[in-house]
Amino acid sequence: MDWPAWRGPHQDGTSREIGLIDRFDPRGGPQSNVLWKSEAAAGISTPIAFNGRVMTIVRDSPGTIRDAEKVICLDAETGEVVWENIYNVFLSDLPAERVGWSNLCGDPSTNRVYALGACCLLQCIDAETGETQWARSLSEEFGMLSTYGGRTNTPVLFENLVIISGVTTGWDETARPAHRFYAFDRFNGQLVWVTGTRPLPEDTTYSTPVIRNIDGQPVLIAGSGDGSLYAMQPRTGKILWSVPLSRRGINTSPAVDDSGHIYAGHGEENPRGTAMGAIVRIDAHLKGENADETGAPGAEPLERWRTEELMVGKSSPLLVRDRLYVVEDSSRLHVLDVVTGQQIGEPMKLGTAMRGSLLYADGKIFACTSSGVFHILRPSDSGVESLFKVRLPRGHEVGGSPIVSHGRLYLPTTGGLFCLGNASIQPQLAGEDSPEAPNRHEQPEGPVKDLAIATLRLVPAEALIRPGDPMKFQLTAFNAAGQPLAELPADLHVEVSGGGSIDNELNFTADASSGHQAATVTVSAGGQTAASRLRIIPPLPWSFDFSDGEVPVTWIGARYRHEIKKVDGKFAMVKITTIPKGTRSQTWFGPTDLHDYTVTADMMAQSGPNKLPDMGLIAQRYTLDLMGESQQLQIRTWTAQLRMAQSISLAWQPGVWYTLKFQASTVDGTSVLRGKVWPRDEPEPEVWMLTATDPSPNLQGSPGLFGNATNAEITIDHVRVESNE
Repeated sequence: MDWPAWRGPHQDGTSREIGLIDRFDPRGGPQSNVLWKSEAAAGISTPIAFNGRVMTIVRDSPGTIRDAEKVICLDAETGEVVWENIYNVFLSDLPAERVGWSNLCGDPSTNRVYALGACCLLQCIDAETGETQWARSLSEEFGMLSTYGGRTNTPVLFENLVIISGVTTGWDETARPAHRFYAFDRFNGQLVWVTGTRPLPEDTTYSTPVIRNIDGQPVLIAGSGDGSLYAMQPRTGKILWSVPLSRRGINTSPAVDDSGHIYAGHGEENPRGTAMGAIVRIDAHLKGENADETGAPGAEPLERWRTEELMVGKSSPLLVRDRLYVVEDSSRLHVLDVVTGQQIGEPMKLGTAMRGSLLYADGKIFACTSSGVFHILRPSDSGVESLFKVRLPRGHEVGGSPIVSHGRLYLPTTGGLFCLGNASIQPQLAGEDSPEAPNRHEQPEGPVKDLAIATLRLVPAEALIRPGDPMKFQLTAFNAAGQPLAELPADLHVEVSGGGSIDNELNFTADASSGHQAATVTVSAGGQTAASRLRIIPPLPWSFDFSDGEVPVTWIGARYRHEIKKVDGKFAMVKITTIPKGTRSQTWFGPTDLHDYTVTADMMAQSGPNKLPDMGLIAQRYTLDLMGESQQLQIRTWTAQLRMAQSISLAWQPGVWYTLKFQASTVDGTSVLRGKVWPRDEPEPEVWMLTATDPSPNLQGSPGLFGNATNAEITIDHVRVESNE
């Protein structure tokens, strides 16, 4: 009866629980069926519930200097707050109203919860104490975008992995933007594999993957920012197939039946024609007429039907037996026959807009529109019939989805989290084949029969280490079905390109030289190859002058958006204006645990008829921005909200080299940020031009650069990072 993930224990929005309420009064009263309501847990995220606790992501201290995001844990019985894990929103363009967009994922067996924050901070949290066990800053480490749209993905668990995705602009060959999937070891946060979809996607998206056994092997299925539906092996990240669904990104999660058929929806243009939106059925069987005896894929997936002009862009499809329930963005509910795609009965208008997804339990369908119209429906021969409807009070908008756990419904709203139930009713489950059950019988994974190596996995798949540091790699072999093999072949071949050495036991040692370097470890065995990428970053101080004619290979988010050009007869790095959707961006240089340091760089805006750009430095998750159009110098940490921001007027000109200097330090639990700017040919001013303090400090973060080159190119030279000590 636990509900440990966004779409529940089976990742499909269904439950076998029975005896649930059939009505409630959100305004209270003795017969309201409202057991408790928590305003502290108000938000747009969908909660999870396991081990007697309810957890969700919400905004903390809105409108104050401590405005932030948090994972909040409530006692499922009383609604009382058990713990809060609060963390700052930093270096992000998303508005405050979209804090808590992602959903949590829990592991009842280890009592841990996994959260992706608004600024792409992935955390593993102890669900008993609320303490962070490990964290990865996916923006600073992999270039994951945290945009004004606020779309952040939801993690999923598989065996020892926590899998998350997003559009990223990394380093070297991953510098071009792509929607990428990352699998981390859920116990220590080590990166296990990374897989990219087609480069230069149209959108950032939030399609949560579904993992199902199809033809005897586990398959991860998810929509991508490039508009295609992808199937991957969850243990290796190997792409099995992809199917184009849309010309833009996909936000909904697919539904998968017991026979290996996938149902997916979108609300954008279709690959062909001008119709907007569609629901598609895909035959995902990986064995076809050409499959060999090992079960290796022998046929491409086939699109069986496509019902167009259903704009199902936000609410994920609900599959119950032989019917598919879908809600358009305008909140119109349709019931489709899964075999033909034909509509059953007339559509039902639920309200004005829909973002959350449907819940099936107790033989009923629970739904709530964005404006707060709550419905209880029942499947009927002609589609659905309404059993109950109520409008929530003003201020209770709904971005998440209802869930059920241990006889209680939980309804998230912007006015509070409702716990709905009847304390006198004992929670219970229907039999698997009872009329109230969703009647799902998932296939088991097949036994390991094929012993031929089809894929190698080298862990960590990517890491950052210091010169001279050792690292131990682990190698695992998998067959064509993505199953791990017990033994490795004897023909193991290991090599390193770049700064380091490795032995046959996979013990790597980074070069001891002081420069920023990259290394690739490659292992070959059984006719297959696996590789791992390493960034070798020395301790401070650092200095970059681009005299080698290269954008530093180890910089995150730099190579695709910058070029090396000759300026005044010497090489400099230029942030160009011609990058699609990338003229406003950030770049990071190194480890995320650095603190108390100073960043300096020379910068010049291109002369010309256009307006001036914005250009600046990043230190300890704060930005010093020399703003072109407003002619200001600003220190901030959260661009859209400006919860902590200080500015002064500062006139500056194009075609003039300026030196920017930004110092971050922590004093008595407060961040102290100091900035100054001066013409490069003049002496450095003795005093700081601008000083800001933050009582809700960012205690660490990678140094970097900020730039918005929409109006004009930005030329950069002589970048330096030094410790304050």
